[in-house]
Amino acid sequence: MSIPQPEYAGTAHPGSAIALTTKFLPLAFFYFFVKPKIAIDGYPVAAEWGRIVVPVPPGDHRVDVYTPYLLPPRVGPADLTVSVAPGQTVELEYRSPVVAFSRGSLGAPPQKYNGVPVLIALLSVVLVLGLCSCVGTLLGALNSQ
Repeated sequence: MSIPQPEYAGTAHPGSAIALTTKFLPLAFFYFFVKPKIAIDGYPVAAEWGRIVVPVPPGDHRVDVYTPYLLPPRVGPADLTVSVAPGQTVELEYRSPVVAFSRGSLGAPPQKYNGVPVLIALLSVVLVLGLCSCVGTLLGALNSQ
C-alpha cells in the first residue's frame, strides 16, 4: 500500500520550504529509541530527531508533529498552520514534552519544554517522601536505643 503524496511531492519549489528542528530533553531517554512523526498537510514526512527541510509550494500549510510512545500512543501532539511566501524558508522548532500527557511545543524557535512544572512538582513530592522516610527511620532508631 503506498502513501498518497501531495500534488507537489517530488517537484522542485526553489527556496520555498519548511525547516523543522525536533528536540527532546535527554533525560527522557526513551525518545532515543523512537523517531518523531511529522505530517505536512496530512502527508507523512520522513524524520529523525534534528533538523529537516521540506520543500513546499508557497501558501498555507498545516504541520502536525507528535512522538510515538507506549501509553499514550501519541506523546506531545502539536499542530500549527504556517504561511510560506515564495522563496521563503519558515523555521520551526518542535520540543517533545517532559511529561507524557503534556502537549508538545511547536512554533518559531526557541520553544520551551512543556510539562516542566509538573515534573518539578513530582520530583519534589518524591524528594519530600524520601526525606520523611529517612527522618522517620532515624527517629525510630534513636527511640529504640
